[in-house]
Amino acid sequence: MSQTAPKQTSLADLFSSKHDAQSARPYNLWLVLISITLLSISFVIVTSASIPEAVRIHDNPFHFAIRHGIYIGLALIAAMITLNIPMQFWRFMNPYLLFLAVGLLVSVLIIGREVNGSTRWLVVGPITIQAAEPAKLFFFCYLAGYLVRRYEQVTENLKGFLKPLLVFFVLAILLLMQPDLGTVIVMFATTLALLFLAGAKLWQFFALGFTGIAAVVSLIVYSDYRMKRITAFLDPWADPFGSGYQLTQSLMAFGRGSWFGQGLGNSVQKLNFLPEAHTDFIMAILAEELGFMGILTILVLILWMVVIALRIGNKALTNERPFDAFVAYGIGVWFSFQTAVNLGAASGILPTKGLTLPLVSYGGSSLIIMSVAVAILVRIDFEMRVAGVQAIPKKRKRTVKPPTDMEAEHA
Repeated sequence: MSQTAPKQTSLADLFSSKHDAQSARPYNLWLVLISITLLSISFVIVTSASIPEAVRIHDNPFHFAIRHGIYIGLALIAAMITLNIPMQFWRFMNPYLLFLAVGLLVSVLIIGREVNGSTRWLVVGPITIQAAEPAKLFFFCYLAGYLVRRYEQVTENLKGFLKPLLVFFVLAILLLMQPDLGTVIVMFATTLALLFLAGAKLWQFFALGFTGIAAVVSLIVYSDYRMKRITAFLDPWADPFGSGYQLTQSLMAFGRGSWFGQGLGNSVQKLNFLPEAHTDFIMAILAEELGFMGILTILVLILWMVVIALRIGNKALTNERPFDAFVAYGIGVWFSFQTAVNLGAASGILPTKGLTLPLVSYGGSSLIIMSVAVAILVRIDFEMRVAGVQAIPKKRKRTVKPPTDMEAEHA
């Protein structure tokens, strides 16, 4: 009578049995699909917005499109490498990453390249790095690690609450020397959010908020070019060919877009009317060509990504992974606030600031770092999904022993 060999249990079967059918994948599929969708939209709209500028400067209509495609490829490679880095690495290395961030910002001030009056870029051969982008990610990782190591101090006394703010103050001074007030504001808002989520006392939270607002107002009042931006923001049509030129051109693009836009490629403002059309003001061109529905699509995708990030943070906190939770929270707040500032500046809701739209605007440093941030989110979710699931070693093949003489005779 033949016996059937026992069915071997694969890792996939074990994973499926541990988790329900909806979470059978070891990664968050929606997060990956949203990121790829944003990068695809980014390539299309940057190509459309950059053609006139590329022809004028480089006599090649696809100069910026080719570079942007290369940036997207590098961003995907960086994301895949990051996916293979365990979160234990970030937990252990976050203090050293902070020193690296400071080193990058100091290096920019010493040997950085100046563009349009700002010194924000490091040039290493053919590679140009905007130091503020990795500095944001590294600082948020450090802050997450600090909140885990000094949780009781942060929630119980003022000294523990102020220590990370001193670190932020050092980074803010280095960024303002470039100058880059926009990055400082994004980092400050994210720091406030993380301290609030960590359980800081409300009076400390509000005191810090009011202090930060007062500091930003002082920086604006005592800086001529920032004050011009504020006056242009309050009444851009008072000087439409001077300080209000960029904003008025952007508002024209939004107005022409209406509900469904003029059609892909049919923007007028990108014809060397709107400066920085393919970078900081990419949303204006998108609004003109794809209309309100195009803007709404981008915002829904980014909002969806932010909600996923916050849910991953909540899940990590529930699973007693506080560092992972704070990193996920930080990335979610960072993406949402930077999106709000970029769109607010382009639409005239906020003063003009040079901040990219996450995963959409042209720029290698921004694309790569934000893709790495998304990969970290995927990694956090992956580690929680496979927690406790281990591979089962293959069963050895059963060896058939030859029968003994007595067994043979009995047979």
